[in-house]
Amino acid sequence: MLDITQTPGLITQSCMAPEVLKEGELFFICGPEGEVNHEHPGGFGLYYRDTRFLSCLETHLEDGHLLFLSSSTKDSHFAQFELTNSALTRTDHVIPAQSLHFRALRVMDQALFQRLRLINFNPMPVMISLQFTLGADFLDIFEVRGFERKQRGQMLPPAITREGVIFGYRGRDNLPRYTRVSFSPHPDGVEVKGNLATVRFSLSLPPGRKVYLYMQIKPVIGEDTPSSPPGRGKGTIPAGFSRAIRKTYFLYGRWKEQCTTFNSDNLFLANMLRRNVTDLYALSTHYPDLGTIVQAGIPWYAAPFGRDALITSWQALIINPQIARQSLYFLARLQGREDNPWRDEQPGKILHELRRGELAACGEIPHTPYYGTVDATPWFIILLSETLRWTGDEQLLTDLASNLYRAVEWCRKYGDMDGDGFIEYAVRSPRGLTNQGWKDSWDGVIDPRGNLPRGPIALVEVQAYYYLALKRAAEMGRILGNTAWAQDLEKEAEQLKQKFLQAFWMEEEEYPAFALDGDKNPVRTIVSNAGHCLFTGILPEELALKVIRRLFTTEMYSGWGIRTMGKTMGPYNPMSYHNGSVWPHDNAIIALGLRCYRQFHSLEKLATGLYEAAMSFPYHRLPEVFCGFTRRDDGGPVHYPTACDPQAWAVGSMPLLLQTLLGISCRGGEVRVSAPLLPPWIQELQICNLSAGTGKVDLEFTRKQGRTYCGVLRATEKARVIIEG
Repeated sequence: MLDITQTPGLITQSCMAPEVLKEGELFFICGPEGEVNHEHPGGFGLYYRDTRFLSCLETHLEDGHLLFLSSSTKDSHFAQFELTNSALTRTDHVIPAQSLHFRALRVMDQALFQRLRLINFNPMPVMISLQFTLGADFLDIFEVRGFERKQRGQMLPPAITREGVIFGYRGRDNLPRYTRVSFSPHPDGVEVKGNLATVRFSLSLPPGRKVYLYMQIKPVIGEDTPSSPPGRGKGTIPAGFSRAIRKTYFLYGRWKEQCTTFNSDNLFLANMLRRNVTDLYALSTHYPDLGTIVQAGIPWYAAPFGRDALITSWQALIINPQIARQSLYFLARLQGREDNPWRDEQPGKILHELRRGELAACGEIPHTPYYGTVDATPWFIILLSETLRWTGDEQLLTDLASNLYRAVEWCRKYGDMDGDGFIEYAVRSPRGLTNQGWKDSWDGVIDPRGNLPRGPIALVEVQAYYYLALKRAAEMGRILGNTAWAQDLEKEAEQLKQKFLQAFWMEEEEYPAFALDGDKNPVRTIVSNAGHCLFTGILPEELALKVIRRLFTTEMYSGWGIRTMGKTMGPYNPMSYHNGSVWPHDNAIIALGLRCYRQFHSLEKLATGLYEAAMSFPYHRLPEVFCGFTRRDDGGPVHYPTACDPQAWAVGSMPLLLQTLLGISCRGGEVRVSAPLLPPWIQELQICNLSAGTGKVDLEFTRKQGRTYCGVLRATEKARVIIEG
């Protein structure tokens, strides 16, 4: 990520949620009415390989816009828009308002397909003029986000074809990029004005009959002259639309069969979890020669991100461990091999972000890949361990053993920059991130007065991750037969714990410091990061309980969730990206720590707040982030204007919360349920097709008189269940 997340006025969105479709490396984002207005300052459009291939899609009836009725998406791959007309004046009569119905269905399969169905509800035939205004600016997604270039490539004049129009651009990487827009039936005319094209249709609508108009928008890279779509028969646009519908229905159906299913008397929760399952599939993207990885989020982070993929895969083990396997193999293939300051790369380091657009190809940004993350490498170790525990797949460990050793070596040699036992970061790339923890905005690490500390920076949560990574690496080292190495790591973990408590614990605050600055002075800001220490075990119980108490004061807890920063801090702003907002994944990680110390009341409170917040967002989907304003009785949580939605680790938050509430863990083929807790808003819950090693388990949870009971509905011969009170 470039450090521009909080540039004033960079991006705005309407309060109505955009609609998002995604398939592979292709995604489309538009307003709720289905439009991409060419004057819209945000990031709407059709993207492929980090380039916007469509920046305008407007539909006009006569000289005006269609009237919006409603819209919806299904499984992140299929969208439906309902529209109608305002009154249309003719020389001898008026076509009444809301007497024409327009239903646009959209689906993606290597292209964006739209089928527009028109029905005339008047008793007489009507003639209408329908126009589509289209444009393609071919901006790299970094440019859309505000990156300024000294020079761009060459825009090619739009070319009119029998089927529609072709937009073109030749980048500074010498690659031609085209957007081919085709219609069936063919348009009556196409008019080009600058970089926009207006496609016109004159349509006769008989009363009560359906009339269909198809559109295909296909991005093309590398062809000197993109070919026109085939004519009649199997390759027509209507056939392509139908084929895309069937294909995506089949693929999503097969994915759901491979995943855990959730059924509950709380239908909102059940639907929320089903959407989590399909969102994970939509975000999972295959890259030739690299494999499959879950992308971070739409629109800005539709790319491989190390930290995001690792945390999301960890959250989603309860849904499908295959997500974790794929992410681990993908990231292992791109593990750092050299000391390259331009990319902030070092041997053994796990990447931060990979991009494949024009800016990356031209070397204007270092994302080929870029390695500026301090915590992805310990998270790689943690996820490898968790996946091994969950699946019992020792072949995975054997395959990635060398990557494990190199990751540990990075932590010890390169991560610990000054040999004090802590992992620090400092940016080396002139295009790199100033802050390299999960709060990676330019002011994401800040002192209580609003000053930016001098680096290198040692973040509180990173030391906790490192502590857990050392312990888990030792566990895996013993499996690999490297006992001496494992013993060394265990000693280092205990030494790190003692150093951590001495350096980070602020006795007067009864809370850990945010970080140590370059002079090893504590950055005394009260932030949520310290809550991540809880699940790692680095804090003794006495101190952990003090942290938990502070997290649930009105300073930190908004009523919807725990804020990223305390209200008493100078830089606090509930509308900021990292300094007072609420991040669902941040809260879900903290929730796991609450269970580790058996703080069930706080756990229920946190889960309930996040669940009730989700009810206020479109499709009951938790966004990447929302504002940290204090909860009021007469309103819901305040939306953050540029939040990704769906965003991977926000999607994974509810599954992790549910796993935490129910006390579910897995070691090979053994599922353990410890002190399960259903909050009052769930009375019954079934979790079926849960993977445990190579077996499957079905569980049923019931809440009666304030207590939660667990029953086993099925356990295959390769799985067993242990239930503890």
